Amino acid sequence: LSLFFHLPGTSEEVAPPVQQCFMVPKKEINVVSDMAKWKRSQAYADYMGFILTLNEGVRGKKLTCEYKISEPIEKLVALLNTLDRWIDETPPVDQPSRFGNKAFRTWYAKLDQEAEKLVSAVIPKHLADAAREVAVYLKESVGNSTRIDYGTGHEAAFAAFLCCLCKIGVLRVDDQMAIVFKVFNRYLEVMRKLQKTYRMEPAGSQGVWGLDDFQFLPFIWGSSQLIDHPSLEPRHFVDEKVVNENHKDFMFLECILFITEMKTGPFAEHSNQLWNISAVPSWSKVNQGLIRMYKAECLEKFPVIQHFKFGSLLPIQPVTS
Repeated sequence: LSLFFHLPGTSEEVAPPVQQCFMVPKKEINVVSDMAKWKRSQAYADYMGFILTLNEGVRGKKLTCEYKISEPIEKLVALLNTLDRWIDETPPVDQPSRFGNKAFRTWYAKLDQEAEKLVSAVIPKHLADAAREVAVYLKESVGNSTRIDYGTGHEAAFAAFLCCLCKIGVLRVDDQMAIVFKVFNRYLEVMRKLQKTYRMEPAGSQGVWGLDDFQFLPFIWGSSQLIDHPSLEPRHFVDEKVVNENHKDFMFLECILFITEMKTGPFAEHSNQLWNISAVPSWSKVNQGLIRMYKAECLEKFPVIQHFKFGSLLPIQPVTS
């Protein structure tokens, strides 16, 4: 755990932070053969470790349960509320094509301009130099302004953004549940609003063979929340009544609700992979399977990872430990 989280009360808090040379992250994966570099990198190890740490942190817990909300968590929610407000201030424009509303570019330009300032409001003064590096991941996390699309690579950038905040000690080990339930969940709400408002295209979607057009992580963490649930089994999530009654407690069911709002027709047809998952006997099996699928379908796919950016906090250098 101490890999990401500067544990409170350790000598790290007393000693001044090591002078880190922050840098603007850049692309390093340019051809398919570079993928080997990514899988060996410190960035991959830290990113995956972060995802799995949070997976354990939310195991068996409801979204509505009690957990600590620190000041940085509140500031991150405020940042996301700002992005949400900008959507209201940037209504879609009239245009001939149904998808990819160009007003998204106006909204994005505002984020592009303000990102560093938004991030600076979240991090303490002595870490001010980190804002430029960390802000890149925030900008990458909301979709592509040229193509007006959004996909799992953008979602990964948001997880990377949170991972960086842990690595510089802004978020701590006891923030785990709030990172997923408060911050990431708010991020999902804002992304769903972007997807709906600007009719964004799914980026690199496998169509009916993908898990979901836009997200992946809430299915992983959401299935972990349901492990050892006394009554809800994987077969239940295709039941509309179960979803309506429990979605406020479980991220996984929130995702299912959003899919059924956005798509018409039989669930087995528009979401075949999820339909297959509903046949898995236990949530822990679902959770393990989704982690494997995430690595294979997202993190090991060149079209997704070619856009990932590497800096001092998520370095392309091979794992040291």
